[in-house]
Amino acid sequence: MKKGLVRIIGGQWRSRTLCFPAIEGLRPTPNRVREMLFNWLDTLSVGPRHHCLDLFAGSGALGFEALSRGAASVTFIEQSVMLTRYLQAQIQQFSAQEKAWAYCARFPNPATSLLRSQKVCFDLVFLDPPFAKPLLEPAFDWLIEGRFLAKQALIYAEMAAQKPTPCLPHSWEILREKVTGDVRSQLIKTNT
Repeated sequence: MKKGLVRIIGGQWRSRTLCFPAIEGLRPTPNRVREMLFNWLDTLSVGPRHHCLDLFAGSGALGFEALSRGAASVTFIEQSVMLTRYLQAQIQQFSAQEKAWAYCARFPNPATSLLRSQKVCFDLVFLDPPFAKPLLEPAFDWLIEGRFLAKQALIYAEMAAQKPTPCLPHSWEILREKVTGDVRSQLIKTNT
């Protein structure tokens, strides 16, 4: 089976490589976009000790980057069994079992039950769903309805640049936005 590669760009695991199954449609966040995101977080004085959710985890590039930079915890949720096994193996390789967990669950219902049982509120959420599916707005609503967000949580959303931007829930605001190639990146403050 073909493999995909992504390099961690900062923190304690800088330059380590994530080697994941190259599944059709899987599109890891590019290095320059991850660099931009974590620079945004730095300029907003966002400390590293966040509890993070990587909801459409895929390769796990965003979640592992956050762990490398000192995140308190990362919960990976991925619907592919193969990718979930890879994420679990990667967590063990990095000896991060105390602060990282990978679960195979479809969005939204099985993921809802899973997170409700954990009773965790997330400070930082990564939303990078498949571009072909309109999942961002349902994910915003799901995070609110499930009460999965800490107060004034941040959400990083990635979407196709050529498609209309999703409508944000009331009181949420875009703090940063940039288009890089065919990717639109938004950093959103929830104000909940």
